[in-house]
Amino acid sequence: MISVVDYGMGNLHSVINALDKLNIECQITDNHQEILESDGIILPGVGAFPQAIEYIKEKGLDLVLNKAVEKQIPLLGICLGMQLLFEESDEFGFHKGLGYIKGKVTKLKVDYKVPQVGWNNLVLENDSPILKGITNEDYVYFVHSFYAQVSDNKDLNAYVDYGCKVTAVVSNKNVYGFQFHPEKSGAVGLKLLKNFGELVKW
Repeated sequence: MISVVDYGMGNLHSVINALDKLNIECQITDNHQEILESDGIILPGVGAFPQAIEYIKEKGLDLVLNKAVEKQIPLLGICLGMQLLFEESDEFGFHKGLGYIKGKVTKLKVDYKVPQVGWNNLVLENDSPILKGITNEDYVYFVHSFYAQVSDNKDLNAYVDYGCKVTAVVSNKNVYGFQFHPEKSGAVGLKLLKNFGELVKW
């Protein structure tokens, strides 16, 4: 069972619908025990970093996710959910993140339109099983104004060129992150979610 974490912000049902298409057993939950008994966890997110981390802490979900990561349960952060995996963000002031990936989240400062809304092709960096079958010609769908800067390049699996090197896929041990929305990225997005499902020990 993959648990999609409900902390009050995120495209929960869009993610569930995509997992259903792949016949991956899933549930939406904020129940601590259900999350810790999951085979895999997805942390979605749409909105602002400070509000999201506040909601997570109010529900005690940060402590639950810490335990899950320690138990080596595969965890996937999507969009804002990926940004929450990092150590800190400067969105509306300084805020600490969950700290599973070293680095910080900061404002996109480019000559292109911000937020980045639309399709962009992945540029593969460091190999990861989450990217099985993915190439540099594969496009995914983005909606974001902030992006993550990794401290250790080995955690960077793919990026996109949007006036700067925008982190798109990260991983560190059993923790993975997509800056884009796989549930809105057609066949490529489904392939990426399937890859995550294959990393889960059922």
